[in-house]
Amino acid sequence: MPTRAAITLGTLTAAAVLSLAIAALSGSVTVPWHDAWTALTGGHAGTAGAVIWELRLPRAAAAFVTGGLLALAGALMQVLLRNPLADPYVLGISGGAAVGALGAMLLGLGGALVSGSALIGAALTMLMVFGLAHGRGGWTPTRLLLTGIVVASGWSAVISFLLALGTRDELRGMLFWLMGDLSEAGWPPWRGLVLLLGLAAGFALARPLNLLARGELQARVLGVAVTPLRYSLFALASLLTAAAVTLAGTVGFVGLVVPHLLRLGVGSDHRVLLPASVLLGGTLLTVADTLARTLLAPQQLPVGVFSAVIGVPLFLYLLNRGIGRAE
Repeated sequence: MPTRAAITLGTLTAAAVLSLAIAALSGSVTVPWHDAWTALTGGHAGTAGAVIWELRLPRAAAAFVTGGLLALAGALMQVLLRNPLADPYVLGISGGAAVGALGAMLLGLGGALVSGSALIGAALTMLMVFGLAHGRGGWTPTRLLLTGIVVASGWSAVISFLLALGTRDELRGMLFWLMGDLSEAGWPPWRGLVLLLGLAAGFALARPLNLLARGELQARVLGVAVTPLRYSLFALASLLTAAAVTLAGTVGFVGLVVPHLLRLGVGSDHRVLLPASVLLGGTLLTVADTLARTLLAPQQLPVGVFSAVIGVPLFLYLLNRGIGRAE
């Protein structure tokens, strides 16, 4: 691996570890450094150990995994659709998950049942978009994108209807879910496994992805089976998005901004871009969640608010830089 790429990945790994450490040490309850070090190194630290291992680290791990899932899905989606504005939510999968989750909340369900309903909604939406896009004229990125946008608009109307049906007590939880909320998140074992498997699959497809990013015709000429590759990318990006949404609700900008930012820094080689996206996406969302639960502690804010606060200036900077280059 080139030295520049190795330095980039090493720096991002160090930043990820630092963000998790800051998340473990930050909160409304002050934990002395000595007790925190004892707890993190496996010693018995009493209350400090319980606070770190049972409250803070599980939530920090959930934030990191969610950010990694969204950034990886965004990087794959932008290649699949050949659209720099594509993000994990553009195909309406998050809308289907939101309908499932909000419907469960209206029925008085909670916890795992809400996540399960969101997963079912995301899976049904994935099948719906794929089936509708695979119609007459063949399957194309444009058809897929337009189908996803229309389905997402339809789910948006259903979400508004469900919010109108909610009582005052139910609306707070529903709105927090829609803005991205990790307050109920714990250790994310199967989502972490999805992230690792998704990264491994993406890394295995790195060479075809590099060729497809340069154009479909060039990819076909160089021996890439474009249609099966698109199907694989659609399924993989959808699975990553569904796993993220069921864990933290709708968290914006991470999947859109992170791949753009990294392409400016490390280029478009997906052997580097994909792992770097996971590391940077996880780090950004961990930092955002730490701010969400500490800035107005003990009151907790939706993590989606802070991901947008971080993401909007970054996106505008990247957009202006891109326009300047074009001119």
